[in-house]
Amino acid sequence: MAREFQRGHKAKVSDLTSGTDLYVGVQIAGPGLTFDISCFGLDADEQLSDDRYFIFFNQPKSPEESIQLLGAQAGDTESFRVTLDRIPANIHKLSFTATLDGAGQMSQAGPGYIRIVAGGEEVVKYAFTGSEFTTERAVMLGDFYLKDVWRFAAVGQGFDGGLDALLKNFGGEVAEEAPAAPSQDAPPAFAPPSQASAPPAFGAPAAPQAPQPAPAFGAPATPTPAPQQQPMHAAPTIAAPMAPAPQAPAPYGQPPQQPQFGQIPGQGAPPAAPPYGQQPPAPFGQQPPGAPPFGQQPPVPFGQQPPGMPHGVPQGVPAAGAGLQAALQPYKEAATGQRWTSQNQQLIRVDLTMGGMPVLARQGSMVMYQGKVDFGYKGAGFAGRMVGNATGQEMQLMRCTGRGQVFLAEEGAHLHPIELQGDGICVSAENVLAFDESLQYEVRRIEGHGIPGGALFTMQFQGTGTVVVKTHGVPVVLPVTPTTFADCNAVVAWSSASQVIISSQVRLRRNAYPGHSGETVNLQFRGAPGNFIVVQPYEV
Repeated sequence: MAREFQRGHKAKVSDLTSGTDLYVGVQIAGPGLTFDISCFGLDADEQLSDDRYFIFFNQPKSPEESIQLLGAQAGDTESFRVTLDRIPANIHKLSFTATLDGAGQMSQAGPGYIRIVAGGEEVVKYAFTGSEFTTERAVMLGDFYLKDVWRFAAVGQGFDGGLDALLKNFGGEVAEEAPAAPSQDAPPAFAPPSQASAPPAFGAPAAPQAPQPAPAFGAPATPTPAPQQQPMHAAPTIAAPMAPAPQAPAPYGQPPQQPQFGQIPGQGAPPAAPPYGQQPPAPFGQQPPGAPPFGQQPPVPFGQQPPGMPHGVPQGVPAAGAGLQAALQPYKEAATGQRWTSQNQQLIRVDLTMGGMPVLARQGSMVMYQGKVDFGYKGAGFAGRMVGNATGQEMQLMRCTGRGQVFLAEEGAHLHPIELQGDGICVSAENVLAFDESLQYEVRRIEGHGIPGGALFTMQFQGTGTVVVKTHGVPVVLPVTPTTFADCNAVVAWSSASQVIISSQVRLRRNAYPGHSGETVNLQFRGAPGNFIVVQPYEV
């Protein structure tokens, strides 16, 4: 029976099917809308480093044919054949996308889906509707991604711009698309196959089903129409050109003629050069021509740009890469199509529209949000308050729900999103910023003699979701060995399978004597290979 995925759901492919030769079908349509459905083969940095793995109507298969475009069949608008065990090692993700070809918005699309079929049987299906989007012109539907093993994720993330913008987002170059020769025959009209036809049952690649024609999202042999001439500048036309026209060199010993404000260089008769050693009369508001001292700029009158610089560009800024947009470009919001996205080391964004689940965050950690988001108080209940007051691990949380993006930060701390997939991690409540509500969490007790109060307490998270851990500075992750010790005030987190005991290397009673080390309690960690601890360069 097929599993129904929601946006943000992920699973190992081996948990869905034992096969690796898979059929991927996409169904998307809307009144008056035409869609381009593509597959991007991305590297470890989620970039299209090899454009041969951009699979679309003009390039229907990869070099080794591990990804093939099959066309419309079995009720699907577009379909692919993906052979996971033949994908080369440099490809770490396959992103399936749908973009509008022509006018329209994704909000006008009807119900659609992306599904995986193995051996003729549908194993997983992610359904979506146009009401989940607004003005976007593209959507990232689902991903196969390599994380120790191949996994599948239902993405459903809208993207502003069309196919060209999506291609640039993945690091591709639109100009590198090789146009095919124009076809003289009219393109075939949209004619989906009979619903009775079953999806291909991929097994041995001996007799694959013949590809059918792609749907009518434009003639398959004709490239996406582009403007005949790309405008060089978006600024309005001005009286003077952006750069002065070349002039004949001035006679030896005489200064070159500079154009006056509002005069087009190279047009009109220039004023006669003055005799050697004399300066021409300077017009009102302009400096007389003359070479400035070496390494200095000549003074420019108010309202006049230096020679060779376009109007509107501040003085002292190079003509290339200048302007407000160029100055702010390094700080532009990062959009990766994931639920949790680090904007920088101290700021993280969570997209509530992905996954359909609320987020619990520390009160006061929201710095900005976009969309329709509701913030509510998350009470711990009577039992939770009793445990929190007794252990010191009580958290004041807010519950973020709705459809939008929330940006979280706290006092410039370094933020680290940790994705859990059924495993667990222990984190001090002081170091937790936010987490998915789908995670289970509880307070754990570490007993030991010599500790004030008799015990230390931490929070254990387990399940499927993401927890955001904050640290003072850049932490270090160490493997757990029989001789691994950490200061209880500096340790941030550790794997839940680790055994934690109180170390006797440093004793509290040493504080009563002069010349003590200043250290209080150390924790010793034990566990099987694969366990870890996280320590920050700071003591609470």
